[in-house]
Amino acid sequence: MTRMTKHIGIVGCSAEGAALCYKTICTESPDILGAHAHPEVSMHTHSLADYVKCLDDNNLAGIGELMLSSAAKLKQQGADFVICPDNTIHQAFDYVKSRSPLPWLHIAEVVVASAKARGFRRLGILGTRWLVESEVYPEKIESSGLGWQRPEAAETAEIGRIIMEELVYGIFKPESVAYFQQVIKGLKDKGCDAVILGCTEIPLIINDDNSVLPTLNSNRLLALAAIAEATGGQPSI
Repeated sequence: MTRMTKHIGIVGCSAEGAALCYKTICTESPDILGAHAHPEVSMHTHSLADYVKCLDDNNLAGIGELMLSSAAKLKQQGADFVICPDNTIHQAFDYVKSRSPLPWLHIAEVVVASAKARGFRRLGILGTRWLVESEVYPEKIESSGLGWQRPEAAETAEIGRIIMEELVYGIFKPESVAYFQQVIKGLKDKGCDAVILGCTEIPLIINDDNSVLPTLNSNRLLALAAIAEATGGQPSI
């Protein structure tokens, strides 16, 4: 008999990040539920271009409407709760939270909880320019009593370019990996003891094996939190 689980809804934004989250849910669940088993999963994605236009216009209300539209469609598909494997658009989370037809897991809350549980004290933040310059992570980090550090402005711009011109298209260049590694080393030199992979495509090229700092993989941590929510268990850290 299949164990009863909650139905996970994924509000997708970029294809690579959403696909990796979905795959992680499906491949990690058998450790809990048994061979080949995973919770029911549905996904809805608006065009990434719609989100990018809102981001360029600093239109958080527009982002929120897109997220709410996806949540409503996922509720119609039977989802019990939703996640969004995209850090950047969590800038609109406060707009969404009170109006959503379904409860959400917040990606930054999941990541920071893992960081605190693992004993890290100062976190470097990597991601798109929109994300790194926002308060999505600083607010959650500071409320947990931890410290944080952004890269330099030029580094943030180049990382954002790599994400939006390469990673979201599934393009992985050795020189881009090397650039990320250089920026992470700079964050270590500034006192960080871990780095947040705050774009859900970054884990496609950076991980604990090629980073001088321990990584906090926002995509995988969110997927594991969703599995825990769906199965009534505790999320892995």
